[in-house]
Amino acid sequence: MSLSFANSIAVQSRARALVPLCVGAGTYLFFLFVSDTLLQDSDSFWQIKIGQWILDHGAMPYTDFYSFTRTGAPWISTSWLSQVMFAFSYTQWGWAGPVILTAIGIALSTAIFVHLLDAQIEAPRAVLFALLALLLALHHVLARPHILALPVMVAWLGLLMAAADRRSAPSWAWLPLMALWANLHGGFVLGLALIGPISLEAVEHAEKGRRLQLFLRWVLFGVGALIASCCTPYGWRTLMGATNILSLGELLSLIFEWMPANFATFTSFEGALLGLIALGYYRGLVLSAPRIFLILFLTWSALTHVRSIEAFAFLVPLVLAKPLGEMFSRPPADATGADHGPARYVTALGALMIVGASWTSTSLYMGHHRFGFTMTQTPVAAVDLLEQRKVQRIFNAYQFGGYLISRDIPVFVDGRAELYGEKFVMDFFKATEGKKPELLPRLLDEYKIDATLLVADAPGPQILDQLKGWKRIYADDIAVIHVRENAEGAAATLSK
Repeated sequence: MSLSFANSIAVQSRARALVPLCVGAGTYLFFLFVSDTLLQDSDSFWQIKIGQWILDHGAMPYTDFYSFTRTGAPWISTSWLSQVMFAFSYTQWGWAGPVILTAIGIALSTAIFVHLLDAQIEAPRAVLFALLALLLALHHVLARPHILALPVMVAWLGLLMAAADRRSAPSWAWLPLMALWANLHGGFVLGLALIGPISLEAVEHAEKGRRLQLFLRWVLFGVGALIASCCTPYGWRTLMGATNILSLGELLSLIFEWMPANFATFTSFEGALLGLIALGYYRGLVLSAPRIFLILFLTWSALTHVRSIEAFAFLVPLVLAKPLGEMFSRPPADATGADHGPARYVTALGALMIVGASWTSTSLYMGHHRFGFTMTQTPVAAVDLLEQRKVQRIFNAYQFGGYLISRDIPVFVDGRAELYGEKFVMDFFKATEGKKPELLPRLLDEYKIDATLLVADAPGPQILDQLKGWKRIYADDIAVIHVRENAEGAAATLSK
């Protein structure tokens, strides 16, 4: 009976190991079936275009060659590896490729997240935290490089916190994670910043006699991580490129993902903050100073820029995992130490079934679903007309830049705000949003603009309607085109 009971416990323990894989598979299928929500950001166009350029030329871009306003200006791609992956998948499967790649990225993130939490708290609570994290991050799950870097971010912080909980230093074997992160996305600087406070957590709870030695080991690991982050085709310039976006000042408040959190209406993020406060009061949660600092830092980042809410969603639970695990009792783990055959079979067979079901579902869905980019970002008919007229210099809306790049048309501006600089993009927004309409004719003349391609429901087209020397020739629900009245071959007004 005792052997049978031990086998039962072992099988249950092995089966529990499938929970992260089940959560990951469920996440993958969910985002596969809501694929249209992943294709709503025009930056995906130029990300893929740059990745394709890298594949075609076997080289890295160091200057801009997609705009006519910054041609030749220094610019590097801090997300080159993600861009190559997106470009390759797009070449193979069309828009289904980036969708599947994005779904895999968020699925890996949740699977790693649940696995790390399961070491401290019960699986049901870990799954609940994963669902809450997905809810908070939902607005920023897009076919863009930050999603491919998300699993690395979750694994990095989880491993560092695990080392701190053991009152030891991180393994040098983890440094390749930082190198991978630095090649996937510029957000790796967050991983570097987190080493300091987490090291203090480890040192604070270590024995007094070994605190200095442990601190020095963390310092060396931090230096190693800094060096690893420079293991990219751009070397140390990757650090500079990753932080350039933070120097855009006022402009960040106009770009949606860099805007501060808005509490004018109730949001899931607001609910999460209130829930975190309520949990602390209700359970009397006691945290060390470094953990408090980490939570405050992640909360401040999320309040400052909505794009940081996903970091808050996935990282704060990992910081709280050990204190929460000490508060909630959990069933004892299998203490037999036996590696029973049936248990191994349960795990292996279950994993194969989950992966097989996910692959089959993907194949079936791809067979009847047409993956396509949201039309509000793709002014197809308007750009077709501009190409027919052979227009050379187009004053385009910010969100149309990515699509124009995908059509090999030089742009006035696009989503690479760090390339154009704060003043340039701020002048553009003020001119087209009606805050300083007098800037619009100045920009049109300064950059010798032949035609404008602006969003249909924006103030810009209405300003141009009243501007002498400009004529509206096309309008639909997505975009409006104006050309100079003295341009050769001016067309009659078209509308849809």
